[in-house]
Amino acid sequence: MSSVSKLNITVMLGGPSAERDVSLRSGASVAAALRSLGHEVVELDPQSPGWKLSRGTDVVFLALHGRYGEDGTVQAELELMGVPYTGSDAKASAIGFDKAFTKQHCVAAGVPTARSFVLESAKTPWPMGWNPPMVIKPVRQGSSVGLQFVERVEEWSEALTESLRHDSQVLVEEKIIGRETTVGILDDRPFPIVEVRPKSGVYDYRTKYSVGETEYFCPAPFDEGTTKRVQAAGLAAFKAIGGRDYSRVDVMVRPNGDPVVLEVNTLPGMTETSLLPKAAAAAGITYAKLCQRMVELALRRK
Repeated sequence: MSSVSKLNITVMLGGPSAERDVSLRSGASVAAALRSLGHEVVELDPQSPGWKLSRGTDVVFLALHGRYGEDGTVQAELELMGVPYTGSDAKASAIGFDKAFTKQHCVAAGVPTARSFVLESAKTPWPMGWNPPMVIKPVRQGSSVGLQFVERVEEWSEALTESLRHDSQVLVEEKIIGRETTVGILDDRPFPIVEVRPKSGVYDYRTKYSVGETEYFCPAPFDEGTTKRVQAAGLAAFKAIGGRDYSRVDVMVRPNGDPVVLEVNTLPGMTETSLLPKAAAAAGITYAKLCQRMVELALRRK
């Protein structure tokens, strides 16, 4: 074990969001790893208001995903309690969870992103001056919930309606043609890049969480120059939203090697097969050590 002695850690998992099942798996993996290091671990599922932390909790490990857990709400509640917790603060979490706000901060910081605009009505006609393919995403959802691809103008109305079922606003972007990657970040340092190759060609909720549907390559097979540009773009996006401790930034890489940031995940998946742990493993950091380091970063604020 590292310099941190035995701790009382509350792992928050599950919660009320559309990503509850994934969060339960993340939290169970984290709790098992922290117990293996000798910590006292309590699992807390904040499915409804009125939850309470165990007395003597030293730190909260947030294994929540989606609304409430990832959008700054639970972070603000924990700040009022004066309890240190893992990951970004309430403000950065709220920005990172909102794809439109993330986009604004990235553009202001000069981070390369896809052209986009926000819509609120399913009756909006095809936008003038735009050509397919396009991507439609709920502004405030994660794990590709509500993600829609529009390859032809005729698909626009149905895709827009479906995406708006998951939020009151959607982000419409040009579809970037290229290689799909993610950049894990720990303590302001980027990990080796993970390249994601879904067998169906679409990395959506089903292919993310179905065994055998996607191939992963880490470190991603890029030349050194491209690798550094992609990692730099990921780190710049993380800093643009004010992120802290750790994150995972999704980046498309055009055929010429130019990176295009898609979104910032302030509480990325933490199952043992999730992308951030994969990237950590490629950097020589075991899953248990990764969890331990996240706890240590949170305790710096105590």
